[in-house]
Amino acid sequence: MPFDKAASVVRETSKFKNLNVMGLMTMPPYSKNPEDSRVFYKKLKSVKIEFEKENLNLPELSMGMSNDYEVAIEEGATLIRVGTAIFGARS
Repeated sequence: MPFDKAASVVRETSKFKNLNVMGLMTMPPYSKNPEDSRVFYKKLKSVKIEFEKENLNLPELSMGMSNDYEVAIEEGATLIRVGTAIFGARS
């Protein structure tokens, strides 16, 4: 989802008292080089910071998978997805 649409969803959702957006998630294009993901993770973190300036608390940053989770953690991930590292590649 493009950033401006996602931002609109977060802002509108925050108006409902019984519905809480808990964070943001991104999945960059796959690359064998984990460093290629860094730019996407930096962008998502900056988006989170912009929301915080609007008093929208989004405590979770879900970013990083088995091949690039270390970069994601360096960039502020609070949730990572490492299914392939645990269960192996899909057939």
